[in-house]
Amino acid sequence: MAEECVPEGLNLKEMGEEEMWELINDNRHRICLGVRPGILIPYLRQAKVLTEMDEDEILSCHNLTNRSMRTSYMVDLLRTQGRNGAIALMESLMIHYPVLYTQVTGRKPSTEPSRFSGLIKYSELTEYLIRAVTGMQKELQEARNEAVRLSGRCASLESELGQIMEQEEKSRCLLSDNERMQRHLGSLQRDITKLKDEKCDLYIRYTASIEEKSAMNQRLHDLNLQVYQLQTELQSAQMENNFQKQRSLRCVSAPETPCLQEEVRNLRCQLAKAEKLDPACRDILAQDLAEAIDSQVELAEQLKFSREENEKLLRDKQELLEQKERLSLQVEQLTLDCKMHQQKSTMIQNQIRELQAERDQAYVSRDEAQATIARILAEKDALWSQLVELQEKVFSLQAKRSPREQRQSSDVKEDSWEKLSSSCQEFLLPARRRLCRMDALNPVSFRSCGPECEEAGTSSVRSRFAQPPSPESLRRREELLYADDSLEAAETDTLLDDFVLLSDEILPCDCICLFLSIFVMTVAASERLLKTPGPLFLVRSRPKAIRVNGRIFSISFSGEALLSQLTVVGGNKTGVFVHQVTEGSAAHAIGISAGAQIVEVKYQQNQRALKMVLEDSTLEEAKWALSQVTGFCHLSLRPRQTDYEALLQQLQNNKISSGDSFYVRVNLSLPAGAGGTLAVTCNDILHVTNTRPAGTEDLWHASHVHPCQLLDLQSGTVPNYYRAQRLLIRAIEDMSFKIKKCQKAGREVAQSEEKAVRIVSTGRQGRNPMWVSVEDEPKSTEPGDASPSKCCVTLMPYTLVTPHYPPICRPVLLLPSVLGRILDKKLADWQGFQLCKPEVLSASEHADRLQRAEILEESETGGNSCYTLQSVENVMRKGIHCVLPLGLDCVRRLRRFDIFPIIIFISQSARSARKLRSKLQHHGQSEEQLLACSRSEEPLLDKLPCLYHSMAPDSWCDQTSLLTSLRTVIWEEQRKIVWVEPDLW
Repeated sequence: MAEECVPEGLNLKEMGEEEMWELINDNRHRICLGVRPGILIPYLRQAKVLTEMDEDEILSCHNLTNRSMRTSYMVDLLRTQGRNGAIALMESLMIHYPVLYTQVTGRKPSTEPSRFSGLIKYSELTEYLIRAVTGMQKELQEARNEAVRLSGRCASLESELGQIMEQEEKSRCLLSDNERMQRHLGSLQRDITKLKDEKCDLYIRYTASIEEKSAMNQRLHDLNLQVYQLQTELQSAQMENNFQKQRSLRCVSAPETPCLQEEVRNLRCQLAKAEKLDPACRDILAQDLAEAIDSQVELAEQLKFSREENEKLLRDKQELLEQKERLSLQVEQLTLDCKMHQQKSTMIQNQIRELQAERDQAYVSRDEAQATIARILAEKDALWSQLVELQEKVFSLQAKRSPREQRQSSDVKEDSWEKLSSSCQEFLLPARRRLCRMDALNPVSFRSCGPECEEAGTSSVRSRFAQPPSPESLRRREELLYADDSLEAAETDTLLDDFVLLSDEILPCDCICLFLSIFVMTVAASERLLKTPGPLFLVRSRPKAIRVNGRIFSISFSGEALLSQLTVVGGNKTGVFVHQVTEGSAAHAIGISAGAQIVEVKYQQNQRALKMVLEDSTLEEAKWALSQVTGFCHLSLRPRQTDYEALLQQLQNNKISSGDSFYVRVNLSLPAGAGGTLAVTCNDILHVTNTRPAGTEDLWHASHVHPCQLLDLQSGTVPNYYRAQRLLIRAIEDMSFKIKKCQKAGREVAQSEEKAVRIVSTGRQGRNPMWVSVEDEPKSTEPGDASPSKCCVTLMPYTLVTPHYPPICRPVLLLPSVLGRILDKKLADWQGFQLCKPEVLSASEHADRLQRAEILEESETGGNSCYTLQSVENVMRKGIHCVLPLGLDCVRRLRRFDIFPIIIFISQSARSARKLRSKLQHHGQSEEQLLACSRSEEPLLDKLPCLYHSMAPDSWCDQTSLLTSLRTVIWEEQRKIVWVEPDLW
């Protein structure tokens, strides 16, 4: 508690002004930190210590940046109110911040009337306390609902956490399997390493065996050499022996013969030894060779086995790697599945919560509907019981009287009724009004209606009385008319809810209407009793009616100053809807309510019947049309409550500024101005989104449009149709004055770099060509009438356009035609372009196609040769541009078949014409002819229904650069949206 507080026995009412404010200032810091000014302001406003201006200043001032500053400023404003401000502040703290009140004053809060100062009346204080308690209960209920929602959310999160833990356990198992597979893969890799080592040992052994084999071959070679040497020596020895033998036989002496014989024997012995040794050596060498070959075969087999085993190990390794990749992919897939499952479960839970909310709302709506039905049935039963009582009284009175007295009483009643009705008519209604059916259909009346049913007095199948219903009945009828549920078919209509009185004035007194209704019911019951033998009050007067919600129904009433009786929202895109109805007006009395679309309005003006269809009209057009109503009118309405609520939702979210949405082509240049005025040039495309912005009457809200997409770019305001029309006329007058001034001074008029205006006229005179509501308008106009629709001339500052998206390559038309004939063939030689060729037709075929408007232009060669639509379409089907060697007239003919060519006008000057002198002379043309053709064809471009591209004379230097620029322009124009104007004539 505060250090300085009021004792328990002291009452705040007994404290002075300075004491109370001293107490508040001592606790000012605590009050500024703990109080929200938005909660206390309603009580302070009701206590009349704060005004509406003070409330706006506290809550909306930009200098007060936080809650404490706003609370402090509120306390300062209350200080100026003296003691009443302090008492009101303390009482508001006692209601809304009891703890803070106890801390400041030291007293316990109480809601007893004696504890309040009396600044607010007791009834108002009770009502405020009830609202405060109700608000606190709602906040408590919301807090409980939030706690329940959070608990449900926690439970769902816990279930999700359990699922995530299960997924984590599965992932852990997969990781352990992966580790096991990796260990197995490591062991296999070690085995492969061992096999590689064994393979290396085999390679070494094989190399050693090969070396041994080579050594054995070398040794064998040496032995063969030795054998060859020995054979050679043996042959030489034999030859020498033979020679010596022959010599000895010729000239040998006896003493030398024994020596020679001895030598011969020695040689023979040596030869015998040599012959004995030679086969042994050969056997040894052969055996060694066979062993070497066997060892080589064994080594080759071992090597082959090692290679096969190595290949098998490599295949096993590849399989293991592929298995590892598959396992990794499975892990990733399981992870993604887990995430998707989590997202799906989240979406399902969100949908379940939404369905639960919708279910609760449906339950609440059902309970309300059941309560409404029960209330209506109770009212119906009460009315039936009253009717039965009245009829019983009539029967009893009629039975007591004699026939003569009955006739006298009937005469008296008729006289009294005439007097009463005349007096009531003088007081309430100036004249009797005709009756109009409500929006209901009788399914039996279409089959059983006879000629007698067409009479005015007996044609009603909905009521048996002619008196008007009460205002409560009318309001109930309108509520049932605009209801969206199927409970409208219930039997909730009272006996008096059958007709609507289409009066010019409002019934001021419900009691008089009720008295008249009861009186007429009594008289009518008496008359029926005289004519019929038995009571008919328990018999239903008509079959059950079928209500049609979405169909159009008409209401007639006094529409004097209709825009003061109701306000409208919407536009040409969404429709024009009733937004608000003035309480106590004729429109409110007749039962018009918000949410109904105004389809048509009929009224009389200058003794002429006028009809305006507002189904596709803009907001500006609708407000003007409704402002023209000055007397009795007929409104055609269509219930569209859902569309109306969707429009209001979009307006509140600032998604749109109105229900208008259409595109226009600007026919004059306007500079940017103050207040967000948009700068536009001639031939710009604008998207108009609001024809009646707030606070203005002669401006539109519009945006520039992206040339290739339907996207809004820079936005701002532009003059509306009539203001822009005056600006267009002024611009034309200024241009004419400048031209005349230049001609008078003898100077040549300089050609402007940017087009200022585009003169477009229309054959629809006497009204706005962009409006669609007025179907019949007087031809004569009053001189003093300044209404917009009667000052319209044929010049159009804006023209409506519609977007088109050509799916294939568009044809190309080059202007002026003199230069186009030169460039057509050059452009057709490029890839992606083809020149349109003329076709030779027979006389009958020529007449047939001419009747179908398929002939674009006659060929210069004469005969039946002409350029046809089929030749252009054949080139376009190939996906290339068709170069048209034609004139401007082909544009309108192609437009009938939804073909929009790319029109390129190459502006000419004397300097640019000199660049093409050689080409012109080659084709038999001159510079003067080119300039004359350019001047004659340029004004015709403004009459085309689509946009064109103009190339400046200084944008190219020769024919090559001109063709290159043309290709670039054609590529850019092909990407753009084609904006087409309607036929203005």
